[in-house]
Amino acid sequence: MKRLLPLAFALLKFGSCFLLINPAYDFQRDEYLYLNQGLHLAWGYLEVPPLIAAQGWLSMALGGGFLWVKFWPFLWGAATVYLVMRLAQRLGGGWFATALAGTCYLGTAFARLNLLFQPNSFEVFGFVFCLYWLVRYCREERPRYLYLLGLGLGMGLLNKYTTLFFIAALGGGLLLTSRRPLLLSRHFWGAMAVAGLVWLPNALWQLRHGIPFLHHMQLLHDSQLVHVEVADFWKAQLRMCVAAVWVWVPGLLALLLSAAFRPYRAVGWVAVLGVGLLAALHGKDYYALGYYPVLFAFGAVWWEARLARLGQRHPHWPVALQAALVAMPLVFVLLLLPVMFPVYSPAAMAALRPKYAPLGVYRWEDGRDHALPQDYADMLGWRELADKTRAAYRSLPDSVRSHTLIHCANYGQASAINYYNRGRGLPPANSLNGSFIYWYSPLDGCRAILIVDDEFHPELAPHFAAYRRFGGITNPYAREQGTSIIIGLQPDSTVLALVRREQRAALAAWEGPEH
Repeated sequence: MKRLLPLAFALLKFGSCFLLINPAYDFQRDEYLYLNQGLHLAWGYLEVPPLIAAQGWLSMALGGGFLWVKFWPFLWGAATVYLVMRLAQRLGGGWFATALAGTCYLGTAFARLNLLFQPNSFEVFGFVFCLYWLVRYCREERPRYLYLLGLGLGMGLLNKYTTLFFIAALGGGLLLTSRRPLLLSRHFWGAMAVAGLVWLPNALWQLRHGIPFLHHMQLLHDSQLVHVEVADFWKAQLRMCVAAVWVWVPGLLALLLSAAFRPYRAVGWVAVLGVGLLAALHGKDYYALGYYPVLFAFGAVWWEARLARLGQRHPHWPVALQAALVAMPLVFVLLLLPVMFPVYSPAAMAALRPKYAPLGVYRWEDGRDHALPQDYADMLGWRELADKTRAAYRSLPDSVRSHTLIHCANYGQASAINYYNRGRGLPPANSLNGSFIYWYSPLDGCRAILIVDDEFHPELAPHFAAYRRFGGITNPYAREQGTSIIIGLQPDSTVLALVRREQRAALAAWEGPEH
């Protein structure tokens, strides 16, 4: 019976997500990439490990519709809230602590995070999964819980490399507490062996390709992380979980200071060290989200104990307070609904900018505010681009179409064109951005190139028999607004040689010249 309340919350989490995305929006840029990776299964990619691609492969095998693409983030979100609530119960919490831990998850940044088909949803689930089994081990000291922890770490490494920072925080948390003897335990190292075996295929892929993860981190640093200020990072930590700050802060303090939670003190240090490490490395603020859900569980149990003491003196107060505290995170959802879920049209969201811009939600990775939140702007214009690319292709003579190359400036363009034009007779869209360098189409016999870019590149015109702009993205709210489709007929050898050089240069940048 105890599982019914967590299960009800999990089903609510899963089902409600389908109602919270306005049909005016397409998928987000990265979602198209992961679906495209699913069409090229491998043990690794330049951007991410392979787990998200495996999910993308299954989604595409089932038709690739909205339901099957969004199934995964909705599933991992539902599974996470279930684990958080079960953790509260394992710590001795009753219905109040269980429900409070659940509403804290539903009312914070995870609401938005779990809308997108990206590795972030599984990352949070993976961290919670690992810490759940660590708590179980600290309570019962059954070795199998350590091996489940190791399995979680291995799956986390197959999902996102930020799990390496989590492992470092885990080691530090054990070292700083009475659990340090665990680091010498054969079962602990057996669990680490399980993690290593699960991750091994991807680790070997990284070694075989020159460890492109390092180049990816450098690109992130130069293009995005350089804009992350430490002060902004810490402000975001407060903002992302502000609806539950009165729960997770006491939960963290109780973990670090309370005698009642002393057996689990390592969990508190994992959170402190994990978030601190990300701050020191100028990580993106949402990288830290996976450390908070377990704090909801501990904080909820702490609150339940405090209210129980209050009830001894004032028997009628705790019931009203419990109801108010459980509802409070959901009130925040209602107050911040437009910036947590894309329920409003783009025009309506742009009109709300003066109201919500002070929260920082309209600030993009370039450090500047824009008309829409970046995720929303990245969910616009893709279907328009794919349709106009198909129209450009259909405008070519029949004798040229079978010898046409589609070349895109970035992975978002190429992935979206491939997604919407699947089964419509177009050749695959290509790019020299990210993992697309491995899938580039042969250039032999090329008679036409459709160039998808936000620049016209007039310097290329002399190398084609004809060179003209066909159309482009006109949606004023799209991040890709202004991206054009250019038709170039009869490219000369100079253009084709340039593409080959750029492909070799891209491979060398990612894998090193020796590869």
